[in-house]
Amino acid sequence: MPSPFNEAALEQAFIELLSEQGYPHAFGNTLDRDSSDDVLLKNDLRRFLLNRYHADNLTRSEADSIIRELNALPASDLYETNKTISQKIQDGFLLKREDYKAKDLYIQLIDYSGLDHQWAPVLEGEAMAVNEVSLNWGDANIYRFVTQLEITGVDNQKRIPDGIIYVNGLPLVVLEFKSMVRAAIHTLDSNHS
Repeated sequence: MPSPFNEAALEQAFIELLSEQGYPHAFGNTLDRDSSDDVLLKNDLRRFLLNRYHADNLTRSEADSIIRELNALPASDLYETNKTISQKIQDGFLLKREDYKAKDLYIQLIDYSGLDHQWAPVLEGEAMAVNEVSLNWGDANIYRFVTQLEITGVDNQKRIPDGIIYVNGLPLVVLEFKSMVRAAIHTLDSNHS
């Protein structure tokens, strides 16, 4: 007898499919966050920025200022916040350097350099470390698939998205498996009527 099509089965399927593509999986309660209202994975974003702009001598405090700026965007106006972050992801932005003698630094939150190339999958028999979060796509991005991340909203309501795809600590895709399961069941029921 086939296993039932439910939210848990769909979540497991996403975990397996994304793992095959090189997205390591983490449960939300295993992540290092300052508080439950943190949506950004600050350590991933900081690591990406410091690695990506190492040759430009980006300092930890400069990376932290970028994180603070993104984190300070108001959750109360989700549309404007998403628009602002999307603009920064798409276009990048200039960072005023701590050292006033240093030239402003153009920052991109995603490394697009290797994304137009075919990615090289992990060779058969090679194992990826459990904590490995960089894909072998020729870019410097940090990828992660997180399930069951508890987030406290501005209204103090707890929300637990079923899955979030992160790139460099930025939540780019939110998945709600309940909705997908309902839609699939509705479609199946409609086809059999």
